[in-house]
Amino acid sequence: MSETTTSIDTQELGEKIVKVLKTIYDPEIPVDIYELGLIYDVLVNEEQEVKILMTLTTPNCPVAESLPAEVEDKVKSIKMVKDAEVEITFDPPWTQDLMSEEAKLELGML
Repeated sequence: MSETTTSIDTQELGEKIVKVLKTIYDPEIPVDIYELGLIYDVLVNEEQEVKILMTLTTPNCPVAESLPAEVEDKVKSIKMVKDAEVEITFDPPWTQDLMSEEAKLELGML
């Protein structure tokens, strides 16, 4: 008797998560949080649980409470995600160097 296991494609799920993250914007900067470099890591395990390590542009950012909750809610809304957790870190602190070329171009920094 052969046993079939359903394994998820974590890379495909990771890409879906990134697409969702690109729909979330910092309220003060017209660039999404992914291109801004606020997302440090996205971890997906075999149980379809997601952990996102992110930062904010400043520790006293006005959306320090709402932005992580929005990220968590939007990632949890992805059909393949069982659970999501957002952890905020300020190590290393965010700098403009973390922004993508696209974000720098959008903000007239290139």
